[in-house]
Amino acid sequence: MRDRIVTAAKILVSLGLIAYLFRRVNLADVGETIASANGWLLVLALLLYFAAITLGCVKWNILLRAQGIRVPFRSLLSYSFIGAFFSNFLPANVGGDVMRGYGLARHTSRTTEAAVSVMVDRLVGFMAFMSSAVVAALVAVVATGRTDLEGLAVAAGGALVVLAFGFAVILSRRLRALAERLFRWQLLMPLAPIYSRLSEAVGAYRFRYAALAAAYFTSLGVLLLSNLVNYLLAQALGGGISLLYVFLFNPLVAFALLIPISVGGLGVNQGAYVFFYGLAGVPERLALAVSLLMQMVIYVSSLPGGILWWRGRAKQVMPPQGHESAAG
Repeated sequence: MRDRIVTAAKILVSLGLIAYLFRRVNLADVGETIASANGWLLVLALLLYFAAITLGCVKWNILLRAQGIRVPFRSLLSYSFIGAFFSNFLPANVGGDVMRGYGLARHTSRTTEAAVSVMVDRLVGFMAFMSSAVVAALVAVVATGRTDLEGLAVAAGGALVVLAFGFAVILSRRLRALAERLFRWQLLMPLAPIYSRLSEAVGAYRFRYAALAAAYFTSLGVLLLSNLVNYLLAQALGGGISLLYVFLFNPLVAFALLIPISVGGLGVNQGAYVFFYGLAGVPERLALAVSLLMQMVIYVSSLPGGILWWRGRAKQVMPPQGHESAAG
């Protein structure tokens, strides 16, 4: 019952935010703007987004190998697409990262390591995104003289510090050992074995500096492709958004989508585009149109995950081949 209530609330939030934005912006103007989009640039943006997903799997593979886990790259792609499908199309409280970890755990039978790899993958990715936002904000301040953007640099820098500190904490053997004392309490003792396995799995990254650095720079590559996707979508609509502002605002939009109050980020995504790009003087009509095209790219790129998930279910329910022969 609680899951249903939360799901219904997310749907209402998404619909409410979309309705609010459509009331602020002339829907007919947005429709005309999207209808005039350059189809070839849209196709190129979609291909680049697929490339970003693939590069994200390269990063995940780097982190898994640091744990001593070898998984076929094709399987990692499959888990990532299935996770994206669940995040964007199914309103239930089963996130994409959960499905990624679930698929990997079934493949390797190492549930704890799978969960930790997904967590570290996210942490490293957001650290790369926030560090890029800090640099882009400082460059924007220097290049444009707009001191009002200094606040964004401070906010992104603060988020980066928090993420880096949290990552350092989970890598610290002493701090993890200190936290382990909490599980000596009778109330928490049943959870002690779970914490011990998690701590051991996280500790696998402690001295894997080369792998962590490679994952960080790969995340920057993912961000670069994502930035280019957004820029191409704006260009498909006739331009009007500077590439510098895309580098500044795209990581912040991604960070805003961490707030789990809507279905697949629908509504929050559009509101974040209108808010952030509005700071740079981009018309709400254009920002909303770009956000809707980006939502379309995300949905279309998630569709292979639905096909893979359905095929996987079909294989599970099919009886063994030998059983069919015996029945015949």
